[in-house]
Amino acid sequence: MSPFTGTGRLLRLALRRDRLQLPIWLVVLTLVQYASTVSVIDLYRDDAARLAFTVTSAESPVLLVFNGLISGSGLGAVAASQTLLIVVLGAAFMSLFAIIRHTRQNEETGRAELIGSAVVGRHAALTAALLLVIGANVVLGLLNAVALIAADLPAAGAFAEGAAIALAGIAFASAAAVCAQIPEGARSANGLAAGFVGVAFLLRSIGDVTGHVTEQGTKVISGWASWLSPIGWAQQVRPFDDDKWWVLGLMLGFSALAVGGAFVLTTRRDVGFGLSQTRPGPPQAPPGLLSPLGLAWRLQRGTLLGWSVGMIVVALALGAVGDAVRDVVESSDTVAEIVEQLGGGGANLIDNYFAAVFGLLGLAIGGYAVQALLRLRSEESGPLEPLLATAVSRPRWLASHVAIVVAGTVFLLALAGACTGLFYGLVVGDVGGYVGDLTVAALVQTPAALALVGFVVAAFGLLPRLTAAIAWAGFGICLLLGQIGALLKLPQAILNISPFSHTPPAPVADVAVQPLVVLLAVAALLTGAGFVLFRRRDLAM
Repeated sequence: MSPFTGTGRLLRLALRRDRLQLPIWLVVLTLVQYASTVSVIDLYRDDAARLAFTVTSAESPVLLVFNGLISGSGLGAVAASQTLLIVVLGAAFMSLFAIIRHTRQNEETGRAELIGSAVVGRHAALTAALLLVIGANVVLGLLNAVALIAADLPAAGAFAEGAAIALAGIAFASAAAVCAQIPEGARSANGLAAGFVGVAFLLRSIGDVTGHVTEQGTKVISGWASWLSPIGWAQQVRPFDDDKWWVLGLMLGFSALAVGGAFVLTTRRDVGFGLSQTRPGPPQAPPGLLSPLGLAWRLQRGTLLGWSVGMIVVALALGAVGDAVRDVVESSDTVAEIVEQLGGGGANLIDNYFAAVFGLLGLAIGGYAVQALLRLRSEESGPLEPLLATAVSRPRWLASHVAIVVAGTVFLLALAGACTGLFYGLVVGDVGGYVGDLTVAALVQTPAALALVGFVVAAFGLLPRLTAAIAWAGFGICLLLGQIGALLKLPQAILNISPFSHTPPAPVADVAVQPLVVLLAVAALLTGAGFVLFRRRDLAM
């Protein structure tokens, strides 16, 4: 029997299992690409405004870190500098989640052992997962190229950017295949793969910041660190400028080496175990683990810690760049108008900026809530049944996880607001005047985030097997409507689908209590419905 026997059947099984999740990723990332590109083109049709923006961005370390490499002042190059990084990061997370889901998660839930009892080769599961993700990234690259052409950009640059996105996603999938072999559990493998993405982002950022600007001031030549990152390779293709197709060979070579290494590592470990063995725990459990709340905290604390570190880093950048944003906004009346729309229409540019920032951070922290609540589904398909055989009731178990997620959501919002105010205050020399106000402004997003929590809990109670797809679809709709709906001038009735559209734009305007109370009531109703539905249904494996 060949090590690859059964790959085709496992690929069909993976396609069936991901028939909702992968299309959602592809549609959302393509819409983000198209809408963002159209908005950038509308903003910078004027050559003078585009040149001013390019020069400002090339000289700003923070903008280089969070926007991406500057490859000229052409319309397509400016659009690519604003969208390529976002889509590549989306492709990276789509790829690594899918690889871990179809390898280590299958082992953790017992599916791999069941499948392995049939005529299936040693490498079939990993090969099927890789083929699935490679196909998804190729489709993503083609869709993005078509979206860029639909935005009236040149076809050559569009296909160069599409190829860069596809091969970057494949490179991260290959790295995730290696990461899947090392730790014992699926969550640890996801964390390790996500850490690889973080290191790639950091290396790319260091390379761009330490590079030098050309004499014209419109192009950044990256430092050596950027050439050690798949994200940096994607940007070095420089679509709509040089179109360096040869850089794609670096991603192909890295992918081939990583996949080969993953296949070798699979032969050196047993199913359900990683190369790195978990240390034995203490002989007696601490008192905190004797309650459902303590157990939920133990399971969720790693996720909250990772998000906390990420929020501090993001708040550092957003707070520190606040004063520099004024120059970018003032360089174009159109940019000022867009920031005013996203920030609630206030007269103060900085207040508009922070209102827009906290709208984005509120959505991002909603992503934390979705990720943390999906732990409910993995627990239900694994260790929940023995736990419920004790004195623990279903409502008590569910309430413990929901309580940790709600507390974590509030904590992250407060942390984001306080850190943003601290770092901005340090830049402008007025720390005390901003920490409190911006913390309150960030906490205004709490009811909308909790409404998303209620939506996920209700989905878990009603359709447990589709919880992940429904939850991420809801989050994606909120993200699209919140960040792109205003730019596309969608009808208010459509924008109102997102709970975040009902949040007062603090600190631009006084906080209205009524919409916050309504959102909290909706969150409570949805959460209560989820509890009732979960209590009445059978456990879904």
